[in-house]
Parts: sequence; structure tokens; C-alpha cells
Amino acid sequence: QEFVTVLVRDPRTQKEDSWHSYIDYEIFIHTNSMCFTRKTSCVRRRFREFVWLRQRLQSNAVLIQLPELPSKTPFFNMNNPHHVDHRRQGLQEFLEKILQDALLLSDSRLHLFLQTQLSPEDIEACVSGQTKYSVADAIHKFASLNRRFPIEDEERKNGKNDTDSDSESSFSGLRPGDDSISCGCKPSPASEES
Repeated sequence: QEFVTVLVRDPRTQKEDSWHSYIDYEIFIHTNSMCFTRKTSCVRRRFREFVWLRQRLQSNAVLIQLPELPSKTPFFNMNNPHHVDHRRQGLQEFLEKILQDALLLSDSRLHLFLQTQLSPEDIEACVSGQTKYSVADAIHKFASLNRRFPIEDEERKNGKNDTDSDSESSFSGLRPGDDSISCGCKPSPASEES
């Protein structure tokens, strides 16, 4: 019996600059589905990335009526826990419905969105073959970066063990920021049992 468990959790406020902040959410995936390259993954995404994903999926699956995202209200207050949790629940319901559709599951953009920290621009470049790496390469690369032990992170920051660090340019999107490496991904109780 195939299953896909998706959790949208751990909303965090991120500062964009001195005037602007946004909230991002952790997306945790645990699955045994053949559709997924990685069976567990954890990334952080913000609301506008979900909006982009929905638009791209809709343009590629014209005949499917996609579920709605939680409405973008001008009264959304990121300091109001009720507003933030309402949006988090809406994002989780959106992904749960998306992941039940076989046609949508065949879209590489969805997998890159769920299993890498690539930006929407880098996802488009990868899907259209404009990158040196394939979709599967990007997912495997992110998973290996995301599984590094904290001690390796420290060695990298201090300039030790950087034999390949120059070969990964930051604009490739394959090198997640520090907050995505220490994503705080904790396996759900269900995933620890299996």
C-alpha cells in the first residue's frame, strides 16, 4: 500500500531586510511511493512559492481543477498565531490534495519544490534542461547536503574540507542556506516506526 505523508509545520519569521519579513514553513515528506526520488525530505518554503507552484501546476494540467490556497488577505498578521496557523493548515491541505493526483505527481516542478531548496527560477531552469544537473541529481544533491553532520558544517565555514565548495556556485541553488541545512527536521512518530 503506497502512502505519502506531508506535514506543513514550524512556521518561522525570516527577515528579508530591515523593513520586510516573511514567514516560511517546513514541508516534511515521508513516503514509500515510487513517484518520489527520496523517501523522506524536509525543506522550507514561503507562501509566495506556493502561489508560484499552484500557477505552474495549473498551466501544465489545464483540465484539472486544482485546490485553492488559503486566501492572501490584506489583514494577514504574521504576529497573530491564529492567522499563521490558519495559513499553515491551508497549505497542508493544498499539498495533501495535490499529492493524491497522479497527473500532478508526474510534474517535476512539484518534486523539486518539495525535495530541494531550489528557487522557482532554478526549478524552471532545471525542468527545462538549462542546468548541468537533472531533477534527480538536484534532489540527491540537496538530500546529501541536508544530511551533513553539524561538525562538517563548522569545518566548511572555517575553510577546512572545502575541496569541492568552490565548484558549487551559490546561484545554482543546490547549496541551501544555513537555515535550510539546520532545517530542524524531526521525523514524525509514524516515520520512526517504519
